[in-house]
Amino acid sequence: MSNELLQQVRILDPLSQTDRVADVLIEAGKISAIADAISDYPADTQIHNAQGWVLGPGLVDLYSHSGEPGFEERETLLSLMQSAAAGGFTRLAILPDTVPAMDTPTTITWLQEKWQTNLQHIPNSKFPISNSLPSLYPWAALTQDIQGQKMTELAELAELEIAGFADGQPIANLLLIRRLLEYLRPLNRPIALWPCDPQLVGNGVMREGHDSIVFGLPGIPALAETTAIAAVLECVEEVGTPVHLMRLSTARSVELVRLAKQRGLPITASTTWMHLLLNTASIGSYNPSLRLNPPLGTAADQQALLQAVKDGVVDATAIDHTPYTYEEKTVAFAEAPPGAIGLQLALPLLWQTLVATGQWSALELWATLSTRPALCLCQAPPSITPGQAAEIVLFNPYQSWTANSQTLKSRSMNTPWLDQAITGQVIKLWCPSTSQGTG
Repeated sequence: MSNELLQQVRILDPLSQTDRVADVLIEAGKISAIADAISDYPADTQIHNAQGWVLGPGLVDLYSHSGEPGFEERETLLSLMQSAAAGGFTRLAILPDTVPAMDTPTTITWLQEKWQTNLQHIPNSKFPISNSLPSLYPWAALTQDIQGQKMTELAELAELEIAGFADGQPIANLLLIRRLLEYLRPLNRPIALWPCDPQLVGNGVMREGHDSIVFGLPGIPALAETTAIAAVLECVEEVGTPVHLMRLSTARSVELVRLAKQRGLPITASTTWMHLLLNTASIGSYNPSLRLNPPLGTAADQQALLQAVKDGVVDATAIDHTPYTYEEKTVAFAEAPPGAIGLQLALPLLWQTLVATGQWSALELWATLSTRPALCLCQAPPSITPGQAAEIVLFNPYQSWTANSQTLKSRSMNTPWLDQAITGQVIKLWCPSTSQGTG
């Protein structure tokens, strides 16, 4: 690895609440010095004028989807890691909804070995912005084939290098949820649940309300989410096992989480980046990439989520990167499968919408994409500390680019920002290891 000196870069580190301009010297993959000005460095050091650029801890994604195995035409592990690296992510947790599902030690071991093989055989030129590649943290399935019917072999799976346990799909059987929490409590692994009542969702495709009536699309009541959250919270209070609540999308959900935390329940929660940026009014374009699960909320939901993330009531922002092929998404809105890609888009779009406009501080944004997701995974958050291995991302908030098939690293193009100009781009990524992550 080469030595590099970043001169007058803006350092953001939520862990130490650092927001300052300084020189940073990186030697052989380690942060060796941070100072107002560094004049003593090795002769072979590459010097970069980084004025106006941002150096922050690597981003951490709580949950996204991989097409491989099963749907390699949507996304391979190679394209997934390329997209994550280009978006500034040094840690990536992926959900078990592959084919076959990651519900046995065999399937999870296969995925980790495939990731490791990719890392060992891909030339560095394939990833010009990265000295190495993101760490992989697979979520092990809670139920067999993520069908919400029978438990997996939880104790065996807990011995593997996993992010924790999640189906990424609703589990409607409350007795099963209670039993899962009871069995998982002594295993001390993160547990993520998506509270959603499929019966109340019905055939809905967007949030129920004024806009769904105007657009002529079947609505999904907020009740489909809030009743499920209330039921999960009752189970958590009864059993006492910590739980992460995925994909919050309504203002009432925020209030339920706020009250539960005030009562001392051991919960964390997340929303997704698109629920912070958009609301039901955007669906007037009928862009099938705006069909999400859970659906975009109303303007009131969006504002409640923004405030909750800023305040820490909602702990983290997930990407929920969900790739689909052109043919799968190029259909009528109501017929499109829910989900959109986002690993490369989240940081620049959130920065321009929230930080550049003064709604959030830069530290607040970085915390919700880096420090807090790591804490939700019960991991030590990345930080910018002399003497530590560099797990950092260099970001130019003023660099413009166009989101198209050449610049988006994902195999799939299902995003409402396709062919639009984006301001803000990752310049370089440093990852501490090319091995898969450890749980």
